[in-house]
Amino acid sequence: MRPVLPRARHVAAALSLVLLAASAHAADLLDEVRQRGTLRVAVEGTYPPFNFKDASGKLTGFDVEIAEAIAGKLGVKAAFSTTEWSAILAGLQAGKYDVIVNQVAATDKRRETFDFSDPYVVSSAQLIVRTNETRTLATAADLKGKKIGVGQGSNYADLAKGIAGAEVKVYPGAPEYLQDLATGRIDVALNDSLLIPYLAEKTKLPVKAGAPIGPTESNAIPFKKGNPKFKQAIDKALADLKADGSFQKISARWFGRDVSKPPVAN
Repeated sequence: MRPVLPRARHVAAALSLVLLAASAHAADLLDEVRQRGTLRVAVEGTYPPFNFKDASGKLTGFDVEIAEAIAGKLGVKAAFSTTEWSAILAGLQAGKYDVIVNQVAATDKRRETFDFSDPYVVSSAQLIVRTNETRTLATAADLKGKKIGVGQGSNYADLAKGIAGAEVKVYPGAPEYLQDLATGRIDVALNDSLLIPYLAEKTKLPVKAGAPIGPTESNAIPFKKGNPKFKQAIDKALADLKADGSFQKISARWFGRDVSKPPVAN
């Protein structure tokens, strides 16, 4: 066997130290969060009932309460940033915040860039139509030639763009495309099935649940890759919230059911 030259040994040793240092640094997000005393959380802030500002201007919603509960389990406080959906993932990659708690689908493509917590919400895509809609809008064939409103950069936008013959209109967020739907500028909108009951109950927009479309998906909490201690802590916090009943109470308050379970067929 060919002997290892001294220079090669030095290079190998230096490389090992670099890798070790990188590994130690990558696993430090949990320590950084605890030292800072805050978990930096990004939400849209315009996506009821998940995260939005109430009449007094206070940030509230299902995701806000879940993020606060997770931070509590970590022994820190949640510090929120509000960001348009179109820029929220880029902000996470740039290190502007530690996590996004905003119904982010844990797709294979996103997993190439981010690590994710265990799923905390299971839902499906659903069409939203006007309350006086009389046309049959239930299948991809029905949507041919129709205008579909979606949020920029969302997985719903990707789903809509895969519908042959449909005209996809992209918006900064739900408020903009729901307003256009209500006024007839688009034919349907596409979003999370959990959004529809809230809209029906809490808003005065003339919209209602349409047909479910696309597969059931899991939403989770993304964060920068290479933080195994942080992931373990976030997953444990979620598990503890479910074990002590806190998650179910928060979920029931906003949706009337446990949203960590698969949705009932529409």
